[in-house]
Amino acid sequence: MRPLSLGLWLLQSLCCLGAAATPPDSFPQLAAPRNPRIRLYNAEQVLSWESSPSGNNTGPVFYRVQYKYTDSNWHNSESREANCTRITATECRFTTASLSGGFPKDFNVSLRVRAELGPRVSAWATVPWFQHFRNVTIGPPEDIVVTPGAGSLIVTYSAPFDTGSPTEATFSYIAKYWERGRTHKVIGPVTSNSILLENLKPFKVYCLKVQAQLFWTVTKITKPGNFSKEFCSETAADASTRLQQIILICLGTFALLLVLTGGCFLLVRRYQGLIKYWFHTPPSIPSQIEEYLRDPAQLILEVLDQDSSPKDDVWDSVSIISVAEKEGEDLEPKHWSSRASPEEDIEQGS
Repeated sequence: MRPLSLGLWLLQSLCCLGAAATPPDSFPQLAAPRNPRIRLYNAEQVLSWESSPSGNNTGPVFYRVQYKYTDSNWHNSESREANCTRITATECRFTTASLSGGFPKDFNVSLRVRAELGPRVSAWATVPWFQHFRNVTIGPPEDIVVTPGAGSLIVTYSAPFDTGSPTEATFSYIAKYWERGRTHKVIGPVTSNSILLENLKPFKVYCLKVQAQLFWTVTKITKPGNFSKEFCSETAADASTRLQQIILICLGTFALLLVLTGGCFLLVRRYQGLIKYWFHTPPSIPSQIEEYLRDPAQLILEVLDQDSSPKDDVWDSVSIISVAEKEGEDLEPKHWSSRASPEEDIEQGS
């Protein structure tokens, strides 16, 4: 073999080896989403992750989420929630109306997510499988209302979320209550949506917290939830307390009246002269003098005579008995009857 031919053969061999070592896609692979995690709180089912760096490439990075049940194939999340196949957000919510509360709460569910940029894709980032009833974080009961009663408190509430069929899982409830400054007491668990706290002291402030507990019927697992915030309310009066209040009010009113009466009597005795002075009727001018002052031309004596003319007495009858001066004359009584005035009768008698 000629040296020239040998050199050409070596050159061709090196080129073929270099071409075989170079990958068809010279761009590096996309980084997978980081720290994927599932949030299970009450009925919420949310997958979230940290974004993948796109490097020097332009254009947005999209994400695709897939799920599967135990012993089943992977499915795109578009069958569970719309537009979770090419999304730019870093979370995917499975709790929507179309899902009727998300994945079945007693199923084993696995999730995975990857990044996509044009024809390039990243590796799948998987989340460990979960069961909603087993891994869920249970919040406090909803719509808690505390109603004061006669020496009692009535607590009503609703379940943290819908468990579906009662044969699968149910909720029970515990109430922790205490009088301010005293030790705690616990009532429950009860399966109803109300708790009656009775035999409490009237007109005392009691505080309470309510907790929901999930019982999974299939696995016989009881999962306690979080306590609610603190609710405080004052109890109302019972029948005996109301009677005592009425008696005390009556006695207090009677005592107050006695005190007021005694106080008024002492004030009258102490300030009797001053009270007489305040309530004494001021002197008034006689009507005749007042008329004279209005009309000084009129004689005061005539005014007095007109206003105070005396009424003459009227005698019904007058009898005068005279005795003759001479002896021997018969004594004959004389009798006059007259309706005249006394002056006229005197003149006639003379």
